[in-house]
Amino acid sequence: MALFHIFLVAIVQGITEFLPISSSGHLILLPKLTGLADQGQMIDVAVHVGTLLAVMIYFWADLRDAIIGLPRLISGRADTPGARLALLLLVASVPVIAFGLLLQLTGLEEQMRSITVIGWTTLVFGLLLYWSDQTGDSVKTAKDWNIQDAMMIGVWQAIALIPGTSRSGITITGARFLGYARHDAARVSMLMSVPTIFASGLFLGGEVVLTANMGLLRDGAIAALLAFVAALIALSLMMRLLRSVSFTPYVIYRIFLGLSLLGFAYL
Repeated sequence: MALFHIFLVAIVQGITEFLPISSSGHLILLPKLTGLADQGQMIDVAVHVGTLLAVMIYFWADLRDAIIGLPRLISGRADTPGARLALLLLVASVPVIAFGLLLQLTGLEEQMRSITVIGWTTLVFGLLLYWSDQTGDSVKTAKDWNIQDAMMIGVWQAIALIPGTSRSGITITGARFLGYARHDAARVSMLMSVPTIFASGLFLGGEVVLTANMGLLRDGAIAALLAFVAALIALSLMMRLLRSVSFTPYVIYRIFLGLSLLGFAYL
C-alpha cells in the first residue's frame, strides 16, 4: 500500500474520530471521492488502535481508576469511583454492541455505506447537535453521570453505527440534551469511546491480524502511529477549545459537507 494512501487514511481517521463530524463517513467517502482503493480491514484495525491509544493516554487518570475498580465491579461491588465508572462504561456500551451485531446479521451495514445516506446523516445529525447545544442546560458535570444517563447516551451511541452520524457527535448531542455542560458532555463521550473502539477493533481484527503478512503489518504499524498522533492533537485541541467555544463550527462544517454530498448524489 502506498505511503501517501496510508498517511491519508490515518490522518482522516485520527482527526475525525473524536471531532463530531464522523470518522466512518469520511473513511467511506475517501475512496469514493478520490478514486483510491479501499484501504482494507488491516488498516482499519490499525487506525482504530491508534485512536484508542490516543484517548486512553489523554484520559488515563479516569481510565486507570476504572481499570482498578473493575475487579470490585466483577465481585458485585460498585462502591468506589473507579468501579462506578467501569459500570457506567459497560452499561453505555451494551446498546451499540447489540445494534452492531444486528446490522451484521441482517446485512444492513453494507447497504448504508452510500453517499446519499452519509449526506443525510451528516446534515440531519449536525443540525440536531446544534439544537442540543443551543437549548441544552449546563447543570451537570461528568461527576453527575449515572446509570440512567449512561443507558440513554448509550442508545444515542448505537445510532452512530449509521455512517455519517458521528459517534462523538451523537453522544455529545445526547449528553447536552440531558443537561451536561459542553466540556463534560465531550468528556463523557470520549470515555465512552474506549470500550466501543476496543470492541470494534476486536471484531474487525481477530483473523485479519493473524493472517497478515509482514508488509501489511508494517503498513498497519505506520497507520496506527500516524492515527495516534493526529487523534491526540485533535482531541487535545477540541477539549481545550470547548471551554470557550461552542460546537457551532463543527455544525457549520457538517451542513456544508452534507449539502455538498446530497447535491453530488442527486444531481
